[in-house]
Amino acid sequence: MPLVKSKSKEAFSKNIAAEIKAGKPPRQAAAIAYSVKRSVEEKKAGGKVGLWDNIHAKQERIKNGSGERMRKPGSKGAPTAADFKASASKMAKGGDPRLSVSRGEKLSTERGAGLTAKGREKFNSATGSHLKAPAPHPKTKADEGRKKSFCARMSGMPGPAKDEKGRPTRKAASLKRWNCPGW
Repeated sequence: MPLVKSKSKEAFSKNIAAEIKAGKPPRQAAAIAYSVKRSVEEKKAGGKVGLWDNIHAKQERIKNGSGERMRKPGSKGAPTAADFKASASKMAKGGDPRLSVSRGEKLSTERGAGLTAKGREKFNSATGSHLKAPAPHPKTKADEGRKKSFCARMSGMPGPAKDEKGRPTRKAASLKRWNCPGW
């Protein structure tokens, strides 16, 4: 059963019940319900709403029997080719921001690879992420989990540990910087 996309208390309760019924633990069900509620609040506040969000929302309403119809291309109020082109260019620009060692946004391989505070700030503001500084010597349980997760993901990445000249790659340097076992 699809989750109710609303920030009301009733929708929140229904979403938790639906997730528990689907076999999720109560805490995970609550986290999912909070996530749905947060995404609705973001959209209402004007965040992350674009052409494709509107199209998908309308398709969903039509599927649920709203009686609306999609406008024909070229009709009044329908998105134009220019709208789609602008949306596509925003998506292309909305990819990962360009980060540079020379601008001080990421570290060189010799210094351990990875992003600097300036680079993390730029990436977070461009993508809405919440990147944090590396935790090579974790002090909290959360940081221990981040380190373990990073080491597992990065160790499994394809690619060599050394380049053709025998220097460590960015992958190897970042694993060493995070103090991952075996690096």
